[in-house]
Order: sequence, then structure tokens, then C-alpha cells
Amino acid sequence: MTAFNGWENFYVIVGSSAGALIGLQFVVVTLIAGRPLGRAEAQAGGTFATPNIVHFGVVLLLSAMVSAPWDAITIVAALWGIVGLGGVVYVVFVSRRMRLQGAYRPVFEDWCFHVLLPLAAYTILAISAFAAQYDAGPALFFVGAAALVLLVIGIHNAWDAVTYQVFVRSRKDG
Repeated sequence: MTAFNGWENFYVIVGSSAGALIGLQFVVVTLIAGRPLGRAEAQAGGTFATPNIVHFGVVLLLSAMVSAPWDAITIVAALWGIVGLGGVVYVVFVSRRMRLQGAYRPVFEDWCFHVLLPLAAYTILAISAFAAQYDAGPALFFVGAAALVLLVIGIHNAWDAVTYQVFVRSRKDG
């Protein structure tokens, strides 16, 4: 019996959701691809849309990693720690891109869902890798929490982007 027993259903649900949401993001981008974009708008689109794919991809990766038949938690904990550290670095880049793009002035909600919450989730993921070496049970709950937070962030951001396209951008164009 490993530390991962009991987590199978959780990660099947979370990983499947992340995979489906990645597919939906591609559908949405395809549907709005025909709209004319200036350089600044294209830059903003990449700034605000790409992190959703990254977060969903990380959730899918975590689900696959934790669902694999590991004999011990050491290697997988190191892997999710690396993912967490990579996520922290990525959030720094996202923050910089948000400041530099000129099509849209981010409000507090944008900073919260594109920088603060992802930074917290990735930091928890990285720290839980160290905690797993001492007590796997709580560490696995933190990994699960980080995965759920990233999933909810991606859902929020995707919805925010779609509503912006429908209610704000379409009025500017029309």
C-alpha cells in the first residue's frame, strides 16, 4: 500500500477536467481567430490566454504523475517540486508580460487570478515536495489543493476572457 492509495478517483476527475478544458480553450481560440487583431491585442491575448493552457497542462501532468504506480513518494515529490518551482518562475514571466502589454490595463482581479493565486499554488506545490519526505499524507493534500486551485484559476480566467470578448470587444468592434 502506497501513500497514493485513495487518490486515484480524485486525479482521474481533476486530470480529465483539465484535459477537457484544454480542448475547450482551443475551440474558443479558433472561434475568435477570425476577428481582426492589432499587435497590442494579439500580445494581450497571448498574455492572458496562454497561462490558462499552462495551468491546465500542469494539472494534467500532476494527475498523471500522482496516478503512476510509484513505489515510493521520493521521486514523484521531487518531480512535483520541480514543476512547482518552474511554475513560480513562469508566474514571474506572466507578471512581466501583464505589465508590458498595452491593449488592456489589468485590474486587481486580473493580478489576483493571473499572479497572486497561481504564485500561491505553485509555491505550495514546491514546498509540499519537501514536506512529503517527512509526512506524505498532508503533502498529498497540499498537492491536491494546488491542482484544484490551478484548475479553478484556469476556469475563471477562461470565462473572464470569453466574457471580455463577447461583452467588451464585440461592442468596440461593432
